[in-house]
Amino acid sequence: MSTIPVSNNFEKIIPFDSSLEKLFSGTVWAEGPVWKEGNLIWSDVRSNKMYSYNQKSNLSEIFRDPSGFNNGNCLDNEGRLIRCQHGSRRIIREEENGHITIIADKYQEKKFNSPNDVAVKKDGTIWFTDPPYGILTNEEGTKASSEQEGNFVFKVLQDGTVEKILDNFDKPNGIVFSPNENFLYVADSGAASPGKIDLSKPHHVKRYTLSDEGKPINEQIFCEIEGGFPDGMVSDIQGNLFICDPHGQKIHIYDDTASYLGAINMPERVANCTFGGEDKSQLFITATSSLYLLKTNTVGAK
Repeated sequence: MSTIPVSNNFEKIIPFDSSLEKLFSGTVWAEGPVWKEGNLIWSDVRSNKMYSYNQKSNLSEIFRDPSGFNNGNCLDNEGRLIRCQHGSRRIIREEENGHITIIADKYQEKKFNSPNDVAVKKDGTIWFTDPPYGILTNEEGTKASSEQEGNFVFKVLQDGTVEKILDNFDKPNGIVFSPNENFLYVADSGAASPGKIDLSKPHHVKRYTLSDEGKPINEQIFCEIEGGFPDGMVSDIQGNLFICDPHGQKIHIYDDTASYLGAINMPERVANCTFGGEDKSQLFITATSSLYLLKTNTVGAK
């Protein structure tokens, strides 16, 4: 691994002597890492499985097989696992007793495309992106026609009501809140289609101010990924945004003013990352065939 510092603030976040540690190898398309009670859980979308890595034992094992072509994951405010299933085209919650609760599988009686990434707000609402990647081929779900009129961002209220929040994306992908939840970030990976990239299409991250009523307003292009496209994202406690770029094989880091701090070079296509470990200072990274760990000088936002 090498790093590309652009700002002096970069090494305040990523130590100069920090190096990637490979924790596991053998996935086809690693995605959706989430830290839960001493374990890092992640998806292998294309093999229709999920894995779990235990940091104490340093061992990985199958977590769910099949997974419903699971992609993104996060925890709700009670520490329960929220999952995005491409195959079943739905958002689910795993209860502590192992039972599955369907959070949402339709909007206006029409199936979602393929829920991709998910974030939970402190008020308990669940926000997720719904691009078509799981229905474009049989590699990450089941090829099918879209029932929706586009690729949207949705919010699920605590009573189960599904609201369409944003409709001006090509392919909405990664989604994350700022630490204080004043802002919402959503990646548009419109430039990426199976097996190809078209940089004439969107390859940027948008930022929205969240109103007192929880509505995203004041849209702006936060950053554009030069020569690549954004996928999964995570924020640290200072509001720095870590943006995974599969095509460029980098994790780009921006501060909350959209100043570019630098990048972490990866040895393979990188899809997503999250903070974990006892003090949440360790960056767990899912990149194609492997799960990686990078020690940082910062901590995750939640």
